[in-house]
Amino acid sequence: MSKKLGLHIGGRRFDVDVEDAFGTFLAHQMSKDFNVEGNNDLKLLLQAYVRKNHELFVQDQKMKEILKNLEK
Repeated sequence: MSKKLGLHIGGRRFDVDVEDAFGTFLAHQMSKDFNVEGNNDLKLLLQAYVRKNHELFVQDQKMKEILKNLEK
């Protein structure tokens, strides 16, 4: 089954359909990054994008370090 999530950005509503397990996770993450009940401006969207990419960068660096240690 899929779950429909919506968000208002710049006065427009955007909806996405995602699988249930990911939908629950994504809904929680969106509630931390955005105003899920009201409008969000583009600056907030950009800030959330940069923040999430930084998290991915840190995670990638940690994985590379773990792999490097395993190869020893």
